[in-house]
Amino acid sequence: MKLSKICEKIKYECLQGSMDAEVRDIIYDSRKIAKETMFVCMVGAVTDGHKYIPDAVEKGASVIVVERDEEAAQIPDTITVLKVESARYALALMSAALFDYPAEKLITIGLTGTKGKTTTTYMIKNVLEAAGKKVGLIGTIGAMIGDEKIPSKNTTPESYELHRMFASMVEAGCEYAVMEVSSQGLKMDRTAGIMFDYGVFTNLSPDHIGPNEHASFEEYLECKSMLFRQCKIGILNADDEHSEAVAANHTCEIHSFGVEDNNEKTFLGKPLDLVAADLGFIKENGKLGMHFHVKGCMDCEARVHIPGRFSVYNSLVTMLVCHLAGISDQAILDGLNKVQVKGRVEMLPVSKDYYLIIDYAHNEVSTRSVLTTLMEYHPKRLICVYGGGGNRSKLRRYDMGEVTGEMADLCVLTCDNPRDEEIRDINNDIKVGLAKSNGKYIEIDDRKEAIAYCMVNAQPGDMIVLLGKGHEDYQEIRGVKYHFDEREAVAEILEEIKEGKRVRTV
Repeated sequence: MKLSKICEKIKYECLQGSMDAEVRDIIYDSRKIAKETMFVCMVGAVTDGHKYIPDAVEKGASVIVVERDEEAAQIPDTITVLKVESARYALALMSAALFDYPAEKLITIGLTGTKGKTTTTYMIKNVLEAAGKKVGLIGTIGAMIGDEKIPSKNTTPESYELHRMFASMVEAGCEYAVMEVSSQGLKMDRTAGIMFDYGVFTNLSPDHIGPNEHASFEEYLECKSMLFRQCKIGILNADDEHSEAVAANHTCEIHSFGVEDNNEKTFLGKPLDLVAADLGFIKENGKLGMHFHVKGCMDCEARVHIPGRFSVYNSLVTMLVCHLAGISDQAILDGLNKVQVKGRVEMLPVSKDYYLIIDYAHNEVSTRSVLTTLMEYHPKRLICVYGGGGNRSKLRRYDMGEVTGEMADLCVLTCDNPRDEEIRDINNDIKVGLAKSNGKYIEIDDRKEAIAYCMVNAQPGDMIVLLGKGHEDYQEIRGVKYHFDEREAVAEILEEIKEGKRVRTV
């Protein structure tokens, strides 16, 4: 593609060379530079792309994009040099052009917020697919085009990868793209130039504040609010205290949702579009969930087989987005009733007598949230199976031990991803926290055996929670990732119980 076409939507100064230069690809990682590619010199937290200009020259780049005039002095005049104010912003717009603006050929739905993004993107995807739509998804767990999984390094990928994924979705016949839009992604211009059809705000709590993320909560909030200046329709949680601040300076049409209380709710002076009322807990045949009445732009009874009040909020987002997108109410309800999100309070159908849940929670905050949710269902016993990640903070282990010791009836300490540490050393750290809350525990190093112990000794009404692995299908030990999927392990254990190979031990 000609350079002039790639640059049609950016502001630049051509320091040398021709805008007729041919560009085969855009590169921002110096290790991937090849002949007739454009090298974009981005300044990051760790390194400065301008340091790799000699590599770009040596490897045959036809165009180099810089942020500083003086960099051109070291570049031969056979190479075109463009100067831009922000290389990250320019990369986003040039990547869109290189892939022929694929986001404009999709109905794009972007979700931002501290919690609920991953679960809600999957809920929206599932409901749209139940309505017969082909959907692409981008987020924390990776990317999906239909049922095909594509690994992704960041919640919101770098802009080049993002547009490449969009282009793959278009090629695969997708109508919709649903994605998590992180505050970091917004701050770093990874979504610059995209006008989302729908932008969603779930909630906001102090998180991601630090030297490598956001300098302050105010900056964190401001980054979230950017989404509502680059979407056509904004959908916000009226029950979150920060929603009005997030919506400040919005340029989109606004819709809102919430849960009914004793007050007549409004958002930005308007009634809420969708309200949930009469919330109730589902606890039947080894399944947990919520049922509730919806009123506003929809008027119906809804059920979702994901436990917890937070799942009502995630359901409201899903229902409102899909309703505004023209999906029928019945298709929305049918899809919602079948939703399961891998590794996020994921229910496994193991028995009518007890419950087994897989969740990715691996720190104190997320673990407390999951256990608080499950305690609302009044289990006979709450049993946690978990370990700790190797080469990670000891403080996280202490906190995990303390919260599980406080809230669970029994903790079974086992293997997670020990990496370069010994399992027992990791679990000894967890036991420091358990001692603080006087928690009851046993140790079974082999994770499958730990799960089996809980299953064969389960009592009617027990809830067994497998924490920390979630969607992962491996265990990382001494630099090697060994295949291990908890769903497969549970299925094997059930078969072994059926065959009489495993029996109650306590």
